[in-house]
Amino acid sequence: MNKNSLKTIRESMLLSKGELARKAGISPITVDRIEKGLPCRMETQRKILCALGYSPKDRFKVFGE
Repeated sequence: MNKNSLKTIRESMLLSKGELARKAGISPITVDRIEKGLPCRMETQRKILCALGYSPKDRFKVFGE
């Protein structure tokens, strides 16, 4: 499993899993899985980054290696 900062970043922005999921156009279950360290597709990462206001080059800040 990969270590990521998604939960910390989401909570610092005062967003629930459901709110982030709606903004990104994905399911809350997907957000939960990613926060637990499970892998996801690059397209899903791009959607989450956009919803958080990050650019694709900031991918490692959110998703780690």
